[in-house]
Amino acid sequence: MAPTHVLRCCQRGLAWIPVIFIALVVCWSYYAYVVELCILTISIGEPISLAKAVVYLIFFHLFFIMFVWSYWKTIFTKPANPSKEFCLPKCEKERYEKEERPESQQEILWRAASSLPLYTRTGAGAIRYCDRCQVIKPDRCHHCSACDMCVLKMDHHCPWVNNCVGFSNYKFFILFLAYSLLYCLFIAATVLQYFIKFWTNELHTHAKFHVLFLFFVAAMFCISILSLFSYHLWLVGKNRSTIEAFRAPVFRTGSDKNGFSLGFRKNIAQVFGDQKKYWLLPVFTSQGDGLTFPTKLVNADPEQGTVTLHAEPNKSAAEAPVSLLNDSQNRLLSNDQHDNVITDHLTNSTFKSDENETITVSMESES
Repeated sequence: MAPTHVLRCCQRGLAWIPVIFIALVVCWSYYAYVVELCILTISIGEPISLAKAVVYLIFFHLFFIMFVWSYWKTIFTKPANPSKEFCLPKCEKERYEKEERPESQQEILWRAASSLPLYTRTGAGAIRYCDRCQVIKPDRCHHCSACDMCVLKMDHHCPWVNNCVGFSNYKFFILFLAYSLLYCLFIAATVLQYFIKFWTNELHTHAKFHVLFLFFVAAMFCISILSLFSYHLWLVGKNRSTIEAFRAPVFRTGSDKNGFSLGFRKNIAQVFGDQKKYWLLPVFTSQGDGLTFPTKLVNADPEQGTVTLHAEPNKSAAEAPVSLLNDSQNRLLSNDQHDNVITDHLTNSTFKSDENETITVSMESES
């Protein structure tokens, strides 16, 4: 027991090494830019050089503060976990643990999930359940082995922030990438002319080292962050997580990589919120509760409680077009509908619908 506890403590301590490394680089960049470049290099000379140094320092500190603020929020915002309603009741949990047959375990999970808003399933069509955390997984929730917990709308575990990036801090992570990119771009752009002067021996010896490495470090981080930031902007526009980009979520009708996409504008609002004045600030404004998400499925899901049938003349109910509502707070299934679904699942143990049944889906395009 003791060696395991010591090993865990060592792992947690080692996990902070990347964060400490970034902190040291940022502290050095602050010293090199403010002291060595602006104070000891630029401000010495004509009054116009002093004014330029002041302007540089104002913009530098603006980017620096926003970068540190968003980085801090990304690191120390606790990942959101499933609520108690997704935990099995004590009696059901005991029955689940005693059962050895997967079929019987799934029956227990289906009954427990009858009142829960669930869109997604496993690849085999079963209820997603975490044996480690002993909870029914909400949609877009995954278990992080590094944090040893289930994280709502998990994107990935980032070693550079020593934290899981998910529903609670995804906006902070995007802003962290944005402000770190601006921070590095500003440093590289303003240091470039003095970096060139280094090669022409126009800089005094004391500042050469800092100016040289400041430009190289800023340019290197700028290139690496740009690709990552661009990728996550693409994910936000598609309303996907990194996990969903590599493995599409599975609905009752099958896997669908665009199942949670609501259109570009609504996808952006899912992460950054409705009020644009808060978009650039590392304060939580994401929509929803992380447990349920609006969806616009490519194929109609007969279990969707938010499906409305509009009958047309000379058409049967099966041929009526289906309109999917986008309301993250609506339950997917009413109690009666979900009870019928569970009964069908337990009696038939299959999710296949009638091959001759045709359902037409009418999608509302966003302007």
